[in-house]
Amino acid sequence: MARMDDPTGSAGYGGSESEQLEVTDEENLRELLGTPLRRTLDKERGRLHGLDRQWLAHSPFCLVATSDELGNCDVSPKGDPPGFTLVLDDSTIALPERPGNRRADNFRNILRNPHVGLLYMLPGRGDTLRINGRARIVRRAPFFERMEVKGHRPGLALVVEIEQVFHHCAKVFMRSGLWNPESWNPEAVDSRPAIAKALETPEKSLAELEGYYGAEYAAKLYG
Repeated sequence: MARMDDPTGSAGYGGSESEQLEVTDEENLRELLGTPLRRTLDKERGRLHGLDRQWLAHSPFCLVATSDELGNCDVSPKGDPPGFTLVLDDSTIALPERPGNRRADNFRNILRNPHVGLLYMLPGRGDTLRINGRARIVRRAPFFERMEVKGHRPGLALVVEIEQVFHHCAKVFMRSGLWNPESWNPEAVDSRPAIAKALETPEKSLAELEGYYGAEYAAKLYG
């Protein structure tokens, strides 16, 4: 078990700025990384293929990346039963908003800058589906009925007009061993209740927080 006061690195681990060699232009970047294969560039599409629809119908989880007009970024996880993302047509999808912490970081960004990037995952699969486009927030639409889960009808939905869609290879998942149970070590870091006590609600006891993040927490997934 890692200690909460035990840092994982030391000051200066990355060296001083004078010791770091920065890449500052695309020409230098290409010299280091090389040129992508033509098929890598050509796989981008502007509309959904049947295989993309199949992926969305079975994916229970995605990450939504946004930034405001100043470039301040956020990546928010979204998850629900498989198929939670509705395909409205070949170039439009919609994601329901469920009860959360009400920070609304990604929504506030979208109000300032509609560009979004989405990464859809399938448990056990290393490849992913990437969708980039422009988003808007809607509070009412006919398709909200199709987003109801366990009696919960979302109050908001994110509608994304697709500009770019493509499948991404599995190398990063293979390198990380993300889906390999033998690599899992959830006890290596402090529990969620312990983190909450140390960083968010020190006035509460650990026992209270353990109760909150147990059955009580699971019972409030949909309000």
